[in-house]
Parts: sequence; C-alpha cells; structure tokens
Amino acid sequence: MGSVPPSFFRRASIAFKGFRRALKDPGFASEVARLLQGKPAHPQARPAARAAQPLVTAAPDSALLLLGLLQKQGRLLDFLQEDITGYSDQEVGAAARVVHRGCREVMSAHLQIAPVREEPEGSRITLLPGFDPAAIRPTGNLVGDPPFHGALVHRGWRVVRMDLPQVAGGHDLSILAAAEVEL
Repeated sequence: MGSVPPSFFRRASIAFKGFRRALKDPGFASEVARLLQGKPAHPQARPAARAAQPLVTAAPDSALLLLGLLQKQGRLLDFLQEDITGYSDQEVGAAARVVHRGCREVMSAHLQIAPVREEPEGSRITLLPGFDPAAIRPTGNLVGDPPFHGALVHRGWRVVRMDLPQVAGGHDLSILAAAEVEL
C-alpha cells in the first residue's frame, strides 16, 4: 500500500471483503489467522486454485463517482428513490426509458464490461476443480467436490476497463447530486 495508510472507508472495504472471503476460502482464513497472530504471511501457501487478480481495481471513491455520474446523466437515484406505486405501468415504462438511456451512456463512456462466461445462457458447462467462486456461483443441489456439471443460467459480468474522470481535491464525492435552488 505504500507509506500512506488507507483511509477509514478503504479499511472498512478491506475488512468486509476479507470477512466474505474468509468465510468462503479456508486457505485465506488460515493466512488471516497467521497475520492476526503476528506471524508473517506465506504467499506461496495460497491455494493454487485461486484465479488471477481482476484486470481492474478501484478505490471505494470510484463507486461514489460512478453513482454520481449515473444520477447526473440518467437520473438513476431520482428514479430509484421515487415511490412508483401510484404510477401506471406506461408512466413507469416511459421514465425507465429515459433512465436506461442516460445510464447506458455513462456505462459505455466509462466502463468496458464483458461476460464472465462466453457460452450462451442455457449451455451445459463443467466447473472443474479450482474454479473461481467469486466469478462463478453454483446454485441448486451442490454436493461433493468438483467437477460440477450444470446449465449456465446467467453469464455474469465483469469490468475489463474503467475510465472515470479525475476528481478535483476537496470535492465531496458523498454528494451524489447537489440540491438545486431556483432563485
């Protein structure tokens, strides 16, 4: 991480991700236990089945920046925060088209997204030992050890490129949309 310690929000993000991974990955949990006991980590002890690191990493602030862009271009938060129970399906559909168009523009301008699996949905696939549980989530009657055979229900999505704008220092990213006051 370098000489600058991570911010509180980055530490909270690391703790949450570590907690989730420790529940799923016994080898990782063992390494965390070693670190908590003050013992050095053993990188060579990591399971060989662990998938390669993602191509894109992002700071927690990136999520707020992206959410702000989705609000600005697609009015996503306005749409999600609105109680739509009193509107007709036609009115909701018309609003959804506007939100969809704006959010899609933001996504295509700032992210390149690709499927996790290339096979068409419904294809029969085999999950071999060492599959990445962060990228592939088996569902249904999961018994025993891989290989598992099943049907691809959803191909999944991953970010392969992210190009978010630089933020000027002092900009509060927690303000996703400024309040507007007409004078």
